[in-house]
Amino acid sequence: MENKGKLKPEDLYELKSLTDPQLSPDGTGVIYVQTYIDQEKKDYVSNLHYINLEDNKTWQWTYGNHRNFSPRWSPDGRRLAFISTRSGLPQLFALSANGGEAKQLTNCKNGVKNFIWSPCGKKVAFSTAIGKEESINDRAVKETEKKELQPLEVDQMKYKSDSGGFLENEKFTHIAILDLETNELKQLTSGRNDVELDSWSPDGNYIAYHADLSEDLDFSFNSNFYFYHVKTKKVQAITSGENDYYQGSWSPDSNYFSFLGSQQEFKNATQSKVWIYEVKTEQLHCFTSDLDAPVGDYVVADFQQGAALPGIVWAEDSQSFYFTVSDHGNTIVYYGNLSGEIYPAIHENQHVYGFSLNKKDHIAICAISTPTLPGELFKVNLQTGEKEQLTHVNDPILAGRTLSKPETFKFQGADGFMVQGWIMKPADFEEGKKYPLVLEIHGGPHAMYANTYMNEFQILAAAGFAVLYANPRGSHGYGQKFVDAVRGDYGGHDYKDLMDALDYALENYHFIDKERLGVTGGSYGGFMTNWIVGHTNRFKAAVTQRSISNWISFYGVSDIGYFFTEWQILSDLKDIEKLWKHSPLAYAEKIETPLLILQSEKDYRCPIEQAEQLFVSLKRQKKPAKFIRFPESNHELSRSGKPELRIKRLGYIRDWFQNYLGS
Repeated sequence: MENKGKLKPEDLYELKSLTDPQLSPDGTGVIYVQTYIDQEKKDYVSNLHYINLEDNKTWQWTYGNHRNFSPRWSPDGRRLAFISTRSGLPQLFALSANGGEAKQLTNCKNGVKNFIWSPCGKKVAFSTAIGKEESINDRAVKETEKKELQPLEVDQMKYKSDSGGFLENEKFTHIAILDLETNELKQLTSGRNDVELDSWSPDGNYIAYHADLSEDLDFSFNSNFYFYHVKTKKVQAITSGENDYYQGSWSPDSNYFSFLGSQQEFKNATQSKVWIYEVKTEQLHCFTSDLDAPVGDYVVADFQQGAALPGIVWAEDSQSFYFTVSDHGNTIVYYGNLSGEIYPAIHENQHVYGFSLNKKDHIAICAISTPTLPGELFKVNLQTGEKEQLTHVNDPILAGRTLSKPETFKFQGADGFMVQGWIMKPADFEEGKKYPLVLEIHGGPHAMYANTYMNEFQILAAAGFAVLYANPRGSHGYGQKFVDAVRGDYGGHDYKDLMDALDYALENYHFIDKERLGVTGGSYGGFMTNWIVGHTNRFKAAVTQRSISNWISFYGVSDIGYFFTEWQILSDLKDIEKLWKHSPLAYAEKIETPLLILQSEKDYRCPIEQAEQLFVSLKRQKKPAKFIRFPESNHELSRSGKPELRIKRLGYIRDWFQNYLGS
């Protein structure tokens, strides 16, 4: 038997992420983004690679140690546009499909966010942030002097975001058109609202975008669609009301406009659906009203960089289309048509996180991950199911590592709900031996563990731990009632689901040492970790990450605090007793489990004060606890944070459990 090594946190430097495949218009090639960590630069580097589908040879199209991403073919396939940070801020570039140097197309003062080609290929529409006294023609300049410090004036509750930091009151995202022949720039939208660019109708008449145009954005959480008439410059509202719509796309004949989203019946726990708008009749229809599963990718993963699925992808006949559904631990590619047919086209135990369709022959290029496959590109025949792997970028590193393949199980939880879980054996598992186990809990809570690669889980398995993870109520993928069941019940039946999952594992997998149990999770999973150790002493070690400990203070300090608390706890500051009842900090005196607290200093989602309160409370009681603060990091540390800090984070988790549980 071949003696393979064990996966280490430092192996993150060797693994490559493949995302955003885009088939050429003629179907003969595919461009994609390959990202790796530059160990010397200590940062991510992304470049574009091309596969010739006629001979499966791969070519690198861009070079350098910056980020190149969002590649999109011109309609005739002769050019490729993409966004790059090579000049500083993200700007739009284009290169010929025949090769040569990329040409910079924009130099916007605040960079470019996203873009689309015009159907004629002579123009591009893009979105960019524009300040109160700024113009679309203002150019980006390199800052040579340190900015003078200025106070931040705040007059609204939505003044910060975890990804964007503190927001400038008078800077909003708007749409502009660049004429590639004349270099003329025209701004299409304006005002004190952010506008998100979606798609250009194939007949060239409309540019679709979505926005919340409410005056009081502090109390509005809507997103509706609008058509900008290219010739008349008039704007037509397509939807209205308390909706959350996004990811719009057109049928090839421009007769139908499709998009994803919901009418927010269950606030942020509402399952997303497919909507079809008929342009001539102005009729809107919910296509997936009878499908009790969320449309889109709700999978929890910690490896891919910049992964994103398209919304609805139409076939050439303008009658049929494909979309992705998160269901029972998988992402499934569904087929649908205007006659009402709907069925799975790809249904395997896997995570499809990228998708590009050849509209003529129903051949797709899919980015696919499994628990033992970080992610590769596959050519899939959507009508026969035939699948061919096109890339093998991670084979060199994985060939020398032993990975653990999880086993899935289901059990009946409270109220008759079926709960799904997975168990991973240690990578060096030997029959007859007993092993410590770590229970992992995902964030959200409206997300889903799935049959995808989780680097953190494999690191723990490589260190000699069994790993247990499950989707308790509140998770996506198991129906609307299931995902909504956690609201108002944090620490109730969701806690019981997780304890039942542990009991099931102990009863059915006899290699688990019940005296050496650990628990960890981030965000909602961090809340639940805090809750668990305050309600049971069955765990001998715990690691809480980017967590919530006090709903009272969270209400006012998080970037989503006031509305998330009202939606999830079903309470506000008028009912302090209820907020405190659901706060893990209220039970800190009962915590005996050694607790490692990991928190990012610039996490505005679950601010670091949540960790500080819990840490001080435990240390004041002389309880075993340690606090790790990650500088210049936000809520996304585990997924896209600074590489060296991601690696150190994995080491802290592994070492804490090894210290208290052994392995």
